[in-house]
Amino acid sequence: MSSCDGHTKTLAARVLTQEELDRLGGERTLVSDFKQMKLEKEAQKNWDLFYKRNTTNFFKDRHWTTREFEELKACREFESQKLVILEAGCGVGNCIFPLLEEDLNIFVYACDFSPRAVEFVKQNSLYCPERCCAFQCDLTKDDLMKNVPEGSVDVVTLVFVLSAVHPDKMKLVLENLNKVLKPGGIVLFRDYGLYDHAMLRFKSGSKLGENFYVRQDGTRSYFFSRGQVHTKPARWGLSLQTVLPLHVFKLIIVFWHSLGLCFGLLSC
Repeated sequence: MSSCDGHTKTLAARVLTQEELDRLGGERTLVSDFKQMKLEKEAQKNWDLFYKRNTTNFFKDRHWTTREFEELKACREFESQKLVILEAGCGVGNCIFPLLEEDLNIFVYACDFSPRAVEFVKQNSLYCPERCCAFQCDLTKDDLMKNVPEGSVDVVTLVFVLSAVHPDKMKLVLENLNKVLKPGGIVLFRDYGLYDHAMLRFKSGSKLGENFYVRQDGTRSYFFSRGQVHTKPARWGLSLQTVLPLHVFKLIIVFWHSLGLCFGLLSC
């Protein structure tokens, strides 16, 4: 099984311009508590409307997955081992279908918050129930074990998903994933880093909290900093096994093991 000794590209932290610093420093007013509660209550509806508007045309297929996540190949104990993968937050299948085409020896569970997104996955010509099982799931409250056997998953992919979850509920997502992971299983995580250009494009009136913003369509995004990635697991009662060199840039990559966490960074 793959260890925490994954490859890491060390990059310099992004340096903000004075204009960017002034803009971020001047954004002190948060969205009202009433609107924040409304956004939380309507989170699923807003993502469902997102997929109604954009169908399968918004995100590009992620053919980079096995290149950036070498653990997908390295975690096999023997070459012919069949891997069981859970794509948490699968959207319309931009990650799972390239994987299914590239590797014939995997089975993929795929879940998403949006029922409409799950239907798009099932309608894809590459969807095959013998190799893939797609289902709707709110990872913050729905028990994954209703669809995925306990301790059956080798690898979980969590790509640009945790940032869409309210920070207070991120721990619930990881605890839910841990139920279905095999001992020594891993979670491959890729998401927005602090000062990403997407963060800097938010206009006044979009800030929900520290590093947490709402888009015009009501969907939300959190931006992970180096300090928060290091401190959040400890606050959640998760132990740090190994910490690799980390610099805040565009993307933060976290390899989360059942018995600990280790962090690394990859460029875009």
